[in-house]
Amino acid sequence: MKAPTAAELTNHPTVQRALAQAWADSLPTDPVHRHEEGGWIYMNVVTGEIAVERAASGSQALLNLNNPPHFNGCVVVGKFHTHPNPTDEGWEPGPSETDRRIDAFHGVPDLIQADNGVYVSGPDSRKGGLQGGPGYP
Repeated sequence: MKAPTAAELTNHPTVQRALAQAWADSLPTDPVHRHEEGGWIYMNVVTGEIAVERAASGSQALLNLNNPPHFNGCVVVGKFHTHPNPTDEGWEPGPSETDRRIDAFHGVPDLIQADNGVYVSGPDSRKGGLQGGPGYP
């Protein structure tokens, strides 16, 4: 068994549902209350099952995904978050420089839902594969 790639995670039904729900919860059409939402993507190292865990809501342009919870038999293989601020107002839909830096440090793909699609930041799959601790590699 190997860690899934960013493309495999993006196409996984569980992850797609989580991205869609996070997008709706981030209130992208509400200019006063829009905020980032997201969470972590886990893989059960015995069954291969993919699951997600949501993080606490963020602010308009910030979400803390630094401390993923640990679940027995599972490792973090990715994370996801929203960029709910509209591109037609000049907001960058893809990963910011901060996203890129943090994603490289965390060592897992980061799927970013924006108003014009899904962007990927970080490595193509979990650094070091499924080896190591349950959190970030």
